[in-house]
Amino acid sequence: GRIRNIRDYVKEGKQIICKILRIDRQKGHIDLSLRRVSTTQRINKTADWKQEQKAEKALGVLGKKLDKSLEVMYKELGHKLIDEYGSLNKSFQRFALDHEELEELKLPKKLEDEITNTILEKIKPKKVEVKGIFEIQLESQNGVEVIKKTLLKLQKGEISITYISAPKYKVSITATDYKTAEGLLKQVQDDATKDIESAGGTILFSKLK
Repeated sequence: GRIRNIRDYVKEGKQIICKILRIDRQKGHIDLSLRRVSTTQRINKTADWKQEQKAEKALGVLGKKLDKSLEVMYKELGHKLIDEYGSLNKSFQRFALDHEELEELKLPKKLEDEITNTILEKIKPKKVEVKGIFEIQLESQNGVEVIKKTLLKLQKGEISITYISAPKYKVSITATDYKTAEGLLKQVQDDATKDIESAGGTILFSKLK
């Protein structure tokens, strides 16, 4: 029903979880809904917010090491990480799991080293794991070498591939969230299929629960 007094539900300065319905950039208005947020969504978003606060503190610690304010750190680094990964916490979690991602940003060496040290000190990566089985058949004379070369090339960061028994190989991928893990698993599957089939072999993939 119609709310007579908004202060019966929310108060200035109080943090609440809402769903964004629409944004009118011309008027500068944002329409929000408090009712359309489920209990699960509220719990998850609150947990995300707390993790983001921890990541911001880590950014502040990094700034102190470099003799820069938090505001400057956001301008020089923080906003870029948020644009790229969606949040500070997600970027730090990714860097904690795979340092190669940090190297891809091509930051000054001193800044890269300080980020690595700060992450090791302040961030404990949350990990999820997805697994699958490859069944690979390649009857050519150098088939074993081709399979070995293909699978070794795919192993990097948190991607692990182990031999079970011919023709089966197990792939395990660790990431900060299931969406990222599933994306990496799909990429590994596509790359392996392309290489094996181009060599005249066959490859089947089944996901493990």
